[in-house]
Amino acid sequence: MRIAHAIKKMAAGNIVEGVFAINKPVGMSSAQVIRDCQTFFNPSSLFAPLIQKEKDARELENKYQKNRRRASKRQIQVKIGHGGTLDPLASGVLILGVGKGTKSLQNFLLCTKTYETVVLFGASTDTYDRVGRIIKKGQYDEVTRPAVEKALVAFRGKFKQMPPLYSALKMEGKPLYEYAREGKPIPREIATREVEVTELELVEWYEPGTHTHRWPAEEAEAAEKNLVDSVWRVAKRQATTEEDVGKLTPEQQQEEDKALAEYQSTKRKAEERVDDLVREEQPSAKKRKAERSSQPSQQDTPMMSGALGKLPPSGKGSNLVPPPPSPDTPPPWEGKGPPACKIRMTVTSGFYVRSLCHDLGEKLESGAMMAELARTRQGDFTLGGANCLEYTDLLEEESVWAPKVESMLALWNAGSKAAPQ
Repeated sequence: MRIAHAIKKMAAGNIVEGVFAINKPVGMSSAQVIRDCQTFFNPSSLFAPLIQKEKDARELENKYQKNRRRASKRQIQVKIGHGGTLDPLASGVLILGVGKGTKSLQNFLLCTKTYETVVLFGASTDTYDRVGRIIKKGQYDEVTRPAVEKALVAFRGKFKQMPPLYSALKMEGKPLYEYAREGKPIPREIATREVEVTELELVEWYEPGTHTHRWPAEEAEAAEKNLVDSVWRVAKRQATTEEDVGKLTPEQQQEEDKALAEYQSTKRKAEERVDDLVREEQPSAKKRKAERSSQPSQQDTPMMSGALGKLPPSGKGSNLVPPPPSPDTPPPWEGKGPPACKIRMTVTSGFYVRSLCHDLGEKLESGAMMAELARTRQGDFTLGGANCLEYTDLLEEESVWAPKVESMLALWNAGSKAAPQ
């Protein structure tokens, strides 16, 4: 009855606002989803009262208030925000607040989330996912379902997690690659954070040769590989010795640091010489640019397949991720290749799924990367639920998406404002 009453009030020309979720497509930024929603919401009949309310408020502003407003904020449109960004590589639940609903969004930043990710074994990349560059390759013959199940035990409960390296590219204001270039050791420990995995299960196993997931084609240069390798070594040593702080004497610690620095320096110089030889065989920057310009732009190909009706104009946050390779793409390995698996997890705020994928590969002494990611739940908002809109609905007429959005906002206003779990 309360939901029906809320819908009736909205239908009577009242202001429509609140919180709902949308299924974000792969390849799109969270900010671009908001811009696309505004593209459809701004001229709609459903949000006309909300737009009029803002116009009336602007009319009451004095000259100082009007001049103070930045040019980018002078356009009157539906106010929308999100309750926690979602990686461009990921699809799934993105919580949106409309109008006064934006004031509730901060409540969702600390709630638990459920993800499903596909882990591809046998190689590691600089970004820990399929769109990065390969840093190293490892064996995968011994990566079996029982071995993965056993390794996952270490990732349940509370533990210290290290963020992906690209998220910590600077230390004391200096890019990490400059330390590698200068042969200097990393000045301090890499910051970790305590996270908690309340549920973790392997839900699907893909034997070698039975899936279409691929490693990226591009490999990092030797100097970059050396940088990442050195940071990983520091990270691994840090993780294994965090509980033993103080057990090494200052002299022992100095010797260990010296040995590690010498190893890194020698390896870097050798691999940089190899890079110099490789670069001589590479086409010039001018030639590479000409080759790229002759190829069809990725922007010209919609990320989503099928006849979806009228697409919104491609914004700067669209098509940020290349689509997965087609099934007939030649694999970058000989034989059947590595296995892959799908993992489902429920985690606390601040958890990096890509770090789990990478760390799982390290634990198996193989290497691994995140091939796919979907957020299936955030708080009380679930993928495919009554409060989560499909992005493709926006591409239809207002008569299709408006009743759904109206119902979702009514659901929120009717009492679904309980604290997120």
